Amino acid sequence: MLRVLKWTSAVVLLGAQCCAWAQAWPAKPLHVVVPFTPGSATDIMARTVSEKLSSQLGQPVLIDNRPGAGGTIGTGLVAKADPDGYTILVHSSSYTVTPTTYPDTPYNTLRDLTGVTPLGLLPNVLVIAPAKGIRSVKELVAAAKAKPGAMNAASIGIGSATHLNAERFRLGAAIEVVNVPFKGTPEALADVMTGRVDYYFCPVNAALPLLKDGRILGLAVGSTKRSVALPDLPTTLEAGIPDSDYNFWVGMFVPAKTPREIVMRLYQETLRALRSPDVSEKLARLGAEPMEYAPEPFNAYLRTEIAANAALVKASGLKPQ
Repeated sequence: MLRVLKWTSAVVLLGAQCCAWAQAWPAKPLHVVVPFTPGSATDIMARTVSEKLSSQLGQPVLIDNRPGAGGTIGTGLVAKADPDGYTILVHSSSYTVTPTTYPDTPYNTLRDLTGVTPLGLLPNVLVIAPAKGIRSVKELVAAAKAKPGAMNAASIGIGSATHLNAERFRLGAAIEVVNVPFKGTPEALADVMTGRVDYYFCPVNAALPLLKDGRILGLAVGSTKRSVALPDLPTTLEAGIPDSDYNFWVGMFVPAKTPREIVMRLYQETLRALRSPDVSEKLARLGAEPMEYAPEPFNAYLRTEIAANAALVKASGLKPQ
């Protein structure tokens, strides 16, 4: 009986400590690691939401860009950080690809990190230089089939969301295309505009101003549904390419042992920020669309995506890095 009372008291004390942590958090600046370059889609969304979080929480929310190795460098920093709610990861949907493409990372995606919530769905748009003279998906596929292996496509690294979208398109269209990896979206777009690279599945937020100015041409969006920002542009599915859809999202993560009370507080504050009129308007202008998940459903979604992307990587013939 005494042991039961001691155990119960310990649980109550631990629960009280957890509540105290959540109430005291945050007591110092938060650091948000973005494993991609400044100006990338993930970076822009992270900065947009972090600015609002800072005003809500009364603490600075600092962005730390750590690009490289398909996002695994920045992700590894967060996976090994103290689980106290002060180190946060904002990653893209390529988070669910790297367990297959980078199997030797010093962290385990499902064991060492946990999802908090998505920040939004950001469709990729298939863009090409107007000077190429290609005006539709049908014409692009015909050009690729006419000279197998001669055409190339930009990505921001093996296993990135942009690469996986291009791979689904390549497999669905049954074409041979060379992947050209870049450090980030700005660099990839620069080579697409000059024609050195044939096409790119670009996050819609980065493509919108260039599409408006006529410096690039959009042929289709790579998502399952049409983009709210580009409603007149068909999906690659509608353009006749089967199984070519890939949904690019941006999400928030923390070390796995972060106290649940802090995870829930961070989720609630992030959701509040996303639903605020100023942030939702900014994200809409970027072409981002709502994708709301609480931590538990988000983690279930992540497990499903990791399995699905493992199958895609195998079908694509991608070699682990």
